[in-house]
This record gives sequence, structure tokens and C-alpha cells, in this order.
Amino acid sequence: MPVAKEYDKAQKEKDPKKLKLPEIETVEYLYKGEDIFVEYKFPELTALCPKTGLPDFYELKVLMIPDKYLPELKSLKLYLVAFRKVGIFHEHLAVRIFNDFVKAVKPKFLSLELKANVRGGIYTTVRKIYKEVSKKAHTLQY
Repeated sequence: MPVAKEYDKAQKEKDPKKLKLPEIETVEYLYKGEDIFVEYKFPELTALCPKTGLPDFYELKVLMIPDKYLPELKSLKLYLVAFRKVGIFHEHLAVRIFNDFVKAVKPKFLSLELKANVRGGIYTTVRKIYKEVSKKAHTLQY
């Protein structure tokens, strides 16, 4: 099976936790205590299949309730675009993005959904949820 030329130069997944990626910068959320839902959609996420080096195409959706910070969107885009030359499995990609987002933004609530375009007749959707432990309960409807 032919391997994409760029794949030879790409970061191949050995340990997705050790991938070197741009930082997700933050800006202050000025309405602390005002719970709002913020949804970010990135329909152009790409990474490489770690087996073949061929591109995988994704739609990423992040739903969050901010606490003190919001992601600075240009840095978020640069972070996501950095995966274009990374060989990584769908599930590992979702967990890596999720963990980096939580670490940078520290939201009260975060829901991540990563939908992979069909590959080999199989549709893959990976979902992960984070909720800050607090006394105040949130009713989530979306």
C-alpha cells in the first residue's frame, strides 16, 4: 500500500501524550458566575492515518461552560491545524484534544465530539465529557 510522501516527515504516533503541539492560549472570561454555553465547530480538522499515512477528515464540536477563561480562537485554530501532519488514531486524537483543552481553559463543563469521515465503510464518532465537581448542578439540554 503506497504511503503519502508527507507521512515520512510527519510525527508518527508512538505516544500521543508526547506530541509537540502549539499551545492553546486563553483570554479572561469577564462574566464569571454567568453560566453560558459556548459551542465551537471545526469542520476542517485533518490528521494522518498512522497505518497508511493517508489523510483522515474530521468534524470537531466542542461545547463548554466557561469558568475563568475562554480559548483564544486563533491559537485554537493553529493548535488544531498542527494535527495535519500527525499520524494518530481517531480515539487518541479526541482524547488528546480534550485533555489539552481542559488543561488550558479549565471549563466548568466540556463536551467534545469528534466525527470521522467514513473510512473503509465504518463511521467513527468519539465523545468525551468533563464536568467540574461543584455544589451547583447544571441542567444540560442540547
